[in-house]
Amino acid sequence: MLKSGTSRADNARMEDVLTVRRWRRYGADRLFVTQETGRRVGSVDLQSGEVVADDPVLEPGVRRAAQAYLRADVTELALPMATPGVGALDAADDAALQAWLGGDDWDAIDLDGVRAERGSSVRTRLERLVDEGWQVIHDVPLGRQGSLVEHLLIGPGGAFTVAERRHPGQKVVVDGRSLEVDGRSMPYLRDAKLEAGRVRGLLLSAGCANVNVRGVVVVQGDLEIRSGAVQSETVVMARQDVQSMFRAMPVRLDVHRVAAIAHVARQRATWSR
Repeated sequence: MLKSGTSRADNARMEDVLTVRRWRRYGADRLFVTQETGRRVGSVDLQSGEVVADDPVLEPGVRRAAQAYLRADVTELALPMATPGVGALDAADDAALQAWLGGDDWDAIDLDGVRAERGSSVRTRLERLVDEGWQVIHDVPLGRQGSLVEHLLIGPGGAFTVAERRHPGQKVVVDGRSLEVDGRSMPYLRDAKLEAGRVRGLLLSAGCANVNVRGVVVVQGDLEIRSGAVQSETVVMARQDVQSMFRAMPVRLDVHRVAAIAHVARQRATWSR
């Protein structure tokens, strides 16, 4: 057992077993790494290759856990957690993991392009709004069946569930209450509306009176929103427009209301009802 301490990273070191689980739903494909206590250590987006550690010190452990999981080809994997700073991935192992996540031909990967892509991710774009009075919570667990809200954004413009749908190089058309990808109907608008309704209900149950939540679908692809499209219930936007569209929304919540709703939203008990 490792020495205890007072910081978050030191507390994480006390837990010597990591569990890796795969989550595939609503077009997302991710690995979640947790400790024995259930506290999350980090996650890996298997579509974009983005690795997120709750504490930067723990990122090598998240990467090593992801690599072990992908090699094992199992539904769930438990493995010892290396001491931060010790046993980090060497260059060969890190390259192997990046190859798992980023493509079949490692030598052909444009590393600068990959870094730029990650820097422009929906997560990053939403976090850039924090300095403008918004608060964002990622991977919000709904209930006990493993459902997750990718991002919950709360700010001057209101409260929003945000989900990204990736269709690079494909034509995405929003017309009225329908969304099609290369002519094929997709349930994204319906799913977003249901998700937002569920989040609203749980926030109301937790004491957030008169809160309204709207669903947002962020599209990576060739997006066309035709005239007459209904965006009152669910908003569709291109990834490059995320910041500008939220900034342009009329003010519906003052700073105190934003802080109060965000405080409730950050409580695990809010989502386990």
